Amino acid sequence: MDLSSRKIVGWSARPTIHRELVLNAVLMAIRCRRPRGTLIHSDQGTQFGSDAWRRFCRTNHLEPSMSRKGNCWDNAVAESFFSSLKKERIKKHIYKTRELAIADIFDYIESFYNPIRRHSHLGGISPDQFESAHKARRRGVH
Repeated sequence: MDLSSRKIVGWSARPTIHRELVLNAVLMAIRCRRPRGTLIHSDQGTQFGSDAWRRFCRTNHLEPSMSRKGNCWDNAVAESFFSSLKKERIKKHIYKTRELAIADIFDYIESFYNPIRRHSHLGGISPDQFESAHKARRRGVH
């Protein structure tokens, strides 16, 4: 998630929480944003404490940041997204296959959350609208 716009820029789904899950999501975000010196924040999961993770971040121009132990506020924005996803899309929904679940989550992110869902943090506009407005301002278009 881009914390400025609240846009979901990278995500992944796997049966287990292994290194590939994290790497696939981060690689999607890297392809989307092409970061340079960008802060990437995580919890204290084992995926984020290794030398391999630090090398991966360095290679991809990311600056790793990790939550402090017992501080739930560090990941509050990401947790809020997952709460919205659960309440707005998957609550009481039983998917017949993992592929159907992944397709539905993709649809939620790409067809609703990023382009349409309004955020109070963004002044009542969607992440895509927020980013478009800021690109226009940088170009001098109002």
